[in-house]
Amino acid sequence: MEKTISSGEKELQLDESGYLLDINSWDVNVAERLAELEGIELKADYWKLITAIRLHYEKTGQSPLCRDILREAGFTKQQVYEMFSSGHRNAYKLAGLPRPPEC
Repeated sequence: MEKTISSGEKELQLDESGYLLDINSWDVNVAERLAELEGIELKADYWKLITAIRLHYEKTGQSPLCRDILREAGFTKQQVYEMFSSGHRNAYKLAGLPRPPEC
């Protein structure tokens, strides 16, 4: 079931798992709103990972595989799980990308 949330002046459509339906509606405020819904306070390392995910997607048009984004962003899987209880899936969600392929 889809749901709608507000972020500033925007009304955002999310899928049943909380991923943005329109990737083009993403901005920093949207990421902060999605993080709030997940109970996450975005700090520098979070933004580093989110930015790497967004850049990969913008460059290739595809969500990066977990191993690729870990290498590109310089994180270990353990570090990502310490930041996000659901691992990289939450990072993809906050980056505004579709649900990653290996999920």
